[in-house]
Amino acid sequence: MSMNEEKREDFVTNSFTLECEFESDSEKSLHDRENGSSSFGAYFNIVCVVAGTGILGLPLALKQGGWIGLLILVLSWTMSVYTAIILIRCLYAGGGKTRLNSYKDVATAAFGVIGGWVTFFFNAWIMLGAPVLYMVLSGANLNQLCRGTVAEIGDIPWTIILSVAIAIPFILLKTMKELAWMSAFGVIAIFIVIVAVLAMAAIDKSNQVNIQHDVVIWDMFPIALSTISFSFGGNVVYPHVEASMKKPRDWPKVVAAGLSTCAAMYFIVAVSGYLVYGRNVLSPVYNSLPENAALIVIIVVITINVLLSAPILTTSFSLDVEEMLNITEERFGKTKEFLLRACLRIVIMTIVAVIACSVPHFGALMSLIGAFANCTLIFIFPVLFYLKLTGFRNKPIYELVWCAFVILLGLVGLIFGTIEAIKELIAAYG
Repeated sequence: MSMNEEKREDFVTNSFTLECEFESDSEKSLHDRENGSSSFGAYFNIVCVVAGTGILGLPLALKQGGWIGLLILVLSWTMSVYTAIILIRCLYAGGGKTRLNSYKDVATAAFGVIGGWVTFFFNAWIMLGAPVLYMVLSGANLNQLCRGTVAEIGDIPWTIILSVAIAIPFILLKTMKELAWMSAFGVIAIFIVIVAVLAMAAIDKSNQVNIQHDVVIWDMFPIALSTISFSFGGNVVYPHVEASMKKPRDWPKVVAAGLSTCAAMYFIVAVSGYLVYGRNVLSPVYNSLPENAALIVIIVVITINVLLSAPILTTSFSLDVEEMLNITEERFGKTKEFLLRACLRIVIMTIVAVIACSVPHFGALMSLIGAFANCTLIFIFPVLFYLKLTGFRNKPIYELVWCAFVILLGLVGLIFGTIEAIKELIAAYG
């Protein structure tokens, strides 16, 4: 066994150890990494795509499960950091000679062609479905803000306009590196929303009387687990975020910092919303806040955030497809590669816009596939791929126990989240 192989075998990644070492796949990849983005850019990409709008639904998760939901939040955070690290390690499981490019490639290496296409289906659903919901939400928000003016043209026209606006950076910016500045603005928007929600909830607390809270609601505990675990769903974009980094060895620190930032924000919003409104809290939490100028600011900033988050997901999906179709400058040349990439991305954005404007109750349908896909992509698949590609015998017993625990909680969230999503789907289409 070579020195490099011994080094890889001795490398142990767990939820409490955040130092790791990645090897580049070729001289070309080393050149690409020299022109990569900073670790801060990757950090902003992670926070922007993970936090998103889900942060405003977390007080409802505490309403569903009680204060014990905070324990679920800590568990989900710890598990998501661990699976984010081992997922990227799987990209380098081929012995350092090649780096796998995507989540689909990892699945194919672990479980063959069928495993790869199953994973790609779930990836595609999340990376295209979430932008569809973002466009629907943004169009509705802008039409609401323009109510009573000449700009009140309807949800669908605004959705089309915003889809065109989002298509511009999506087409022109090639990789996650170029999107880092958009993510930075998205993170700032999230911080503004958190401060505004916290301040308004604190001001409104005196108006809330006879507010009731629960320590734990056992029959709703799995539902709360499913809801909270979904709020850490960034695995679909991690391979491309890490690929854009100048220093890939910083990945464990960067993803831990990004997800820890998200967990801290989740904690603030969840506690403040549930503490002030208790069993009366709504989702998103700003629907519980009094109507005033600050509420308008929150809606505007949330709209900006989702519009900045959508290109990250669509770009990640497009990079997967471009890699599958081998759309590269080496093959087609710079100009032809750009034209092919632009055409592909126009088609992708057109599909997103058409679904957003035409499919009724798409949110309910998204919940069904999302409930199944998120738990598998965030918790179950990374552990299974990791163990399959790197083996069992070189892992300490405590890491194997932790892996089993992550899979178990992932299955619980998957089963009960799917059941609730099916109920929601039946109610929507019934």
